[in-house]
Amino acid sequence: MRLAKVDTEAVPNLGARFNIRSIPTLALFSGGRELARQPGAMGAADIVRWARSHLG
Repeated sequence: MRLAKVDTEAVPNLGARFNIRSIPTLALFSGGRELARQPGAMGAADIVRWARSHLG
């Protein structure tokens, strides 16, 4: 798994491309395809649980 943080204020085109409407937003991709999206802040354990639940 790779994690990336994007500053959508500095790169607004990227935010628009991925339809980011709220900050923070987590998006999970596999093979270039979005699997899941979660707006709002979460703790580290919740992020791990969320990602695992969508990766199978």
